[in-house]
Amino acid sequence: MATELATNKTGSSKTAAAADGRFTKDIYKRWYREMLLMRRFEEKCGHLYIQQKFGGFCHLYIGQEAVLSGMMEAIRPSDRVITAYRDHAHPLVMGTDPKLVMAELYGKQTGLSKGKGGSMHMFDKEKNLFGGHGIVGAQIPMGAGIAFADKYRGNDNVTICFFGDGAARQGALYETFNMAMTWKLPVIFIIENNQYAMGTSVERTSNVTDLSLLGSSFLMPSASVDGMRPESVCEAIENAADRARSGNGPTLLDIQTYRYKGHSMSDPQKYRSKEEVAEYQEKDPIEHVIRKIRENKWMTDAEIEAVENEIKQVVEESVEFAENSPLPTADELYKDVYSHDDYPYVND
Repeated sequence: MATELATNKTGSSKTAAAADGRFTKDIYKRWYREMLLMRRFEEKCGHLYIQQKFGGFCHLYIGQEAVLSGMMEAIRPSDRVITAYRDHAHPLVMGTDPKLVMAELYGKQTGLSKGKGGSMHMFDKEKNLFGGHGIVGAQIPMGAGIAFADKYRGNDNVTICFFGDGAARQGALYETFNMAMTWKLPVIFIIENNQYAMGTSVERTSNVTDLSLLGSSFLMPSASVDGMRPESVCEAIENAADRARSGNGPTLLDIQTYRYKGHSMSDPQKYRSKEEVAEYQEKDPIEHVIRKIRENKWMTDAEIEAVENEIKQVVEESVEFAENSPLPTADELYKDVYSHDDYPYVND
């Protein structure tokens, strides 16, 4: 049982040939548009941050797009998603209006969290996105809690709980894994393993560098997954979701990806070489998808260019919306917070 999935390090129980037959023209076209939106939105965010259009921290998702596109093909709209602070792309791929995401970055009243969350705290109840969390690893027990609520209610929703390779070293992870396996919670724990916790490589944080092994002492099924290919991500999450919906509990997926930019916009990136970055850029997920589209002649050059222009316009419109949106008024300080008047049963 301990190695139910751990022995399968391909990230999928299916062959590459089967994967090719599983994914259709429409899926690849959707992936291209989704990943291009995430990439261009994040590139624009980087430019705007340098121009000091908004402040705080800013963590870009560039390079990791295949993880979310693969996820979206594998889950249902009713499934829940929770993640860390590298969270701009999650609402975009889940269908949130990019204007609302950009307005939140600007701290405007029209933003997803009324301008109170900013870059690190995207949240969209209607799309079942439960944040964006700034405390490292805080979302891990929260994700299990959301899954517990669904199990308690008797539905078949699954929670996708993202965290990074740095958060995988937090003590709360092990407490959560123990409870999730004991109660067979419908949660998929996903390590978005981009190889570095801020500037510290996986190899420097522990002698256990195969992060799919972290659930072994709890007999949690696990797999390592190629996070630069949406096909691999989709199949791994599908398998884990089927297991969770069947009442068999959680799965741990070590999805190995890479961020092309620094940990945040203030990161000088002195801890890795240009050659290393270039090596991963050769595996770029968007290039992988567009190559598949071209090989099969699913889109013409003109159609590909039209998508690029459409995405460019969507991003520019989101910036214009954010620029023209109002800032929160002073009375917003007293809204959306707990107070004694609202909860009189709470002791002073």
